[in-house]
Amino acid sequence: MPALGVHAPVIKISASAGVLVPPSDPQTLGWWSAGARPGGRIGSVLITGHTVSSGGGAFDDLATLRAGDTVAVGTRKGLIRYAVSGVTVYGKASLARRAPEIFDQSVPSRLVLVTCDDWNGERYLSNAVVVADPIRRPR
Repeated sequence: MPALGVHAPVIKISASAGVLVPPSDPQTLGWWSAGARPGGRIGSVLITGHTVSSGGGAFDDLATLRAGDTVAVGTRKGLIRYAVSGVTVYGKASLARRAPEIFDQSVPSRLVLVTCDDWNGERYLSNAVVVADPIRRPR
């Protein structure tokens, strides 16, 4: 994410009892391997990472991305580039209710980045969600 100066490794992760837990290292991002693959034609490519209230998390400033900012995901076939189309902060309950829509696997390919947000000194009250669309190269 050039706009944030973030360059982080991404590892495969899975959901346990419907909960997706980012990698323990706050500088490593997790790709939900049961979802879409970067560069595919269909589905939401879901990548999650930590926000650290005192700093040091790869996604600390995720909610500050703006429409048009770019995100690149490295794959075996090269970099897949995306352009941010929206940034939304959802309360925890709201995200849970909207999860089927946000993480939809039947939509045209897109990237969905998720992290915690709104630290109140004891816990995070919400989640920042960034949606980005593939940047198609002219043929």
